Amino acid sequence: MQKVKILNSFISKGTFQEFIEQIFNLVGAKKSSYVCFANVHMVIEAYRDASFNKVLSQADLVTPDGAPVSKVMSWFYKYTQDRVAGMDLMPLLLVEAEKRNKSVYFYGSTDEVLSGIVERTNRELPNLRVAGVYSPPFRKLSQEEDQEIVNRINSSGADLVFVALGCPKQENWMATHMDRINGCMLGVGQAFLVYAGLEKRLPKWARDYCLEWVYRLYLEPGRLWKRYLYTNSLFLFLVTKLAFTKSGRTITN
Repeated sequence: MQKVKILNSFISKGTFQEFIEQIFNLVGAKKSSYVCFANVHMVIEAYRDASFNKVLSQADLVTPDGAPVSKVMSWFYKYTQDRVAGMDLMPLLLVEAEKRNKSVYFYGSTDEVLSGIVERTNRELPNLRVAGVYSPPFRKLSQEEDQEIVNRINSSGADLVFVALGCPKQENWMATHMDRINGCMLGVGQAFLVYAGLEKRLPKWARDYCLEWVYRLYLEPGRLWKRYLYTNSLFLFLVTKLAFTKSGRTITN
């Protein structure tokens, strides 16, 4: 899939369905791969941090997760770009995985969240092959512990490995484990909580008006107010500046 440049980041372009098909193409290729879901926070992290920008640029796919990102792509490149959010894509990928007899693994978050995910898949997708789940400790792992996790995931035979460690930790984890994890890794973050039923999703009309960050701020004001004040303001400033200069519009294959 082609990628277009938004600030320093290259985001994949295509329809929602095309992303689903491309992800299963990666699975079918039987090689290690990873998919990032880029919202405003991730784009700004890549703008500020060259090493993280490299992580993003090396991803096989980078979906426009945030509504502002998809809208800016549409404005700059004169086409209608679907928003492809991890929260929306993950349930559909699980349905497709069941249909295509592909196995899935859930890595990250907490045991409570993982139990909620497994309970829902057992109820709604009884034929889905859940290869395994694992909640890593909230600390830096030793090399031995990390290798044990790699062995555990690979021995499960998982085709799709859903990763929820938060940005940018999950993206760095996937990049570090490229060519070590034998499957397609997807950094879906908050999608675990929503799928497990522990956090509600905003109505579509609110998401269409780019208000999801307001809801997230309401849920975690102490942790997120500085992030949103900085990242949202900087994104708006940089995009406005870019719109006036009309520079940096690049498409890659």
